[in-house]
Amino acid sequence: MFLNPSKFLFMMTLISGTLISISSNSWMGAWMGLEINLLSFIPLMINSNNLMATEASLKYFLTQALASATLLFSVILLNQNNFFAFFFPESNYIINLMINSSLLLKMGAAPFHFWFPGVMEGLNWMNSFILMTWQKIAPLMLISYCWEKNIIFMIIMASVTIGSLGGLNQTSLRKLMAYSSINHIGWMLGALSISENLFFSYFILYSFLSMTIIFLFNSFKIFHLNQMFSLSHSVLVKFCLMISLLSLGGLPPFLGFLPKWIVIQTFIESNQIFLILIMVTMSLITLYFYLRITYSSFMMANSELKWTFKLNQNNLNFVTLTLSILSITGLFLITLMVNIF
Repeated sequence: MFLNPSKFLFMMTLISGTLISISSNSWMGAWMGLEINLLSFIPLMINSNNLMATEASLKYFLTQALASATLLFSVILLNQNNFFAFFFPESNYIINLMINSSLLLKMGAAPFHFWFPGVMEGLNWMNSFILMTWQKIAPLMLISYCWEKNIIFMIIMASVTIGSLGGLNQTSLRKLMAYSSINHIGWMLGALSISENLFFSYFILYSFLSMTIIFLFNSFKIFHLNQMFSLSHSVLVKFCLMISLLSLGGLPPFLGFLPKWIVIQTFIESNQIFLILIMVTMSLITLYFYLRITYSSFMMANSELKWTFKLNQNNLNFVTLTLSILSITGLFLITLMVNIF
């Protein structure tokens, strides 16, 4: 990507669009940043050699255009709120609901998630990583400016439920990672309800663990569950994949459990027992389909094919070992926190 000047330009404008949105002091400025972000990501998605990528870019554009139009209409109503409040006392709540809905549609949170797995299916792993991570920053930060507690808690329950149950019958790894991302949106919204620092910590760890898994999938050009047999020649790669998946699922004592632990503890202290019970239960289901990936590559007695393609094993083994060590360091961080608190 960075050797292509046009793609590098669009990548820079993609980043600048998000920064404009989260640093803007007006809703119109935030809307403009979201539009710059959208129009920068579409050229990155399009691939003339892949019709699925073109279809995915069209789906993404139509969905984002609908969300942007709804957001712009809500902002205009918000500026005229004094007039509408005279006739409709609940107009402020309705406008906030419209703004929240448009932003939730932009990042693919349930129940506005129907476009997300289909778009992910048509992208390569690099674009999938951008869609799962960077494209969620601006909508999540804008939601924190117009926070409606009851609505967001319902969205949290819907996201963790649909994100876990939707991935059960998937054989496409891109769709499976999409449903995993929907599940993590629920946890990120929960972290955002506590503090922005916790949200950024959760988001950074989620992005790092997603990058680890996507790096392995992209290195071996793996897109479906039955292709996991091609990992049969490298035990280290399979070990790194297993560690990263379990950490992404939030299994203690790995690194991914650390932000979830803080969210669980804070929700229990604020008597949100029912909500956190649903979130933890649904996370166990996501761990099931993470383990299914590991089982296909690590534990099944499959034959090693002589014509399986080889990569530069020295460089790949070094990277995977480094990523595995960073994932395992969650054990030491959690032990340190236990000793401190």
